[in-house]
Amino acid sequence: MAEPTSGGDGSAAVAQIQAAYQRIREQMSQVIVGQEHVIDQLLIALFSRGHCILEGVPGLAKTLMISTLSRCLSMSFSRIQFTPDLMPADITGTEVLEENRSTGKREFRFLEGPLFYNVVLADEINRTPPKTQAALLEAMQERQVTVGRVRHQLSDPFFVLATQNPIEQEGTYALPEAQQDRFMFKVNVDYPNFRDEFSIAKQTTALQTDSIQPVLSSEEIIALQKVVREVPASDHVIEYALALVRQTRVGEEGVPDFVTDWLSWGAGPRAVQYLLLGGKARALLNDRSYVATEDIAALAKPVLRHRIVTNFSAESDGITPDRVIDRLLEETPSKEGALTSDPRFQKIFAA
Repeated sequence: MAEPTSGGDGSAAVAQIQAAYQRIREQMSQVIVGQEHVIDQLLIALFSRGHCILEGVPGLAKTLMISTLSRCLSMSFSRIQFTPDLMPADITGTEVLEENRSTGKREFRFLEGPLFYNVVLADEINRTPPKTQAALLEAMQERQVTVGRVRHQLSDPFFVLATQNPIEQEGTYALPEAQQDRFMFKVNVDYPNFRDEFSIAKQTTALQTDSIQPVLSSEEIIALQKVVREVPASDHVIEYALALVRQTRVGEEGVPDFVTDWLSWGAGPRAVQYLLLGGKARALLNDRSYVATEDIAALAKPVLRHRIVTNFSAESDGITPDRVIDRLLEETPSKEGALTSDPRFQKIFAA
């Protein structure tokens, strides 16, 4: 693949991202059947420099999807199986006392843990206690780990792709809101449709061979991430993203009644950042060199569903975060000028 360019021709940036996208999709289709929206969101996060958490019942190829994606990238990969006895040092690394053969003195040496890879699969992340979950916080946000008094920089690029099972919750530790906020997307992995499941049954019960080839190197991914950030977003698109997020904040001016009735907590500024970054990557994947409100709306659920907290009343009525987001999208005008002329949104923007 040609070295990505930045700061120049918008059509060239679109072509570069799309070429990478199509080649990765072709490689992954050798192993993964269907789940196009999940793969798209993984790639949007990849190009946006974000982390993902995949949630779905067992057997939906969540782990296989992530490991296959890592095979399409010329980057180091590690898998951490989260268990109740996993300790923070098991993932960050630890210092060991060794004898220096040349001097005869004993010295501490740092042994790197599995976080010191480009792509980290955190499998069944809700199976380990909060102490170990919290060890990911610094790594995901600051891309470094602190062991003792020493800070160790992580590899670049660095992605944490986590999985969790929503069914069996005995002996699990729900991921704290602060750590969920570190993930760009929370992606729901659903059952395949009939045709896809037919293909899965046919492929996986016969002899299988695949020849997955690496598509992108670390340097190319970093360059493409810079290209994504250079995609322009108009003030109207930014206002639309802000309108969606600020409407989730209970008690603020202009917040709709259903939000007050259904939510106990809303999304923070990081949600706006990820909506815009994801929108820029999605625009390039959809053959556009600019962000549209449709890009923001398409990513509202994976960005917001783990950043809003439904209250007891909503849960007792079966109201899910996705339903709240659907209602927000229905009641938020996307046409330019409609937001600033609406009295309710004038209150939101003046707050």
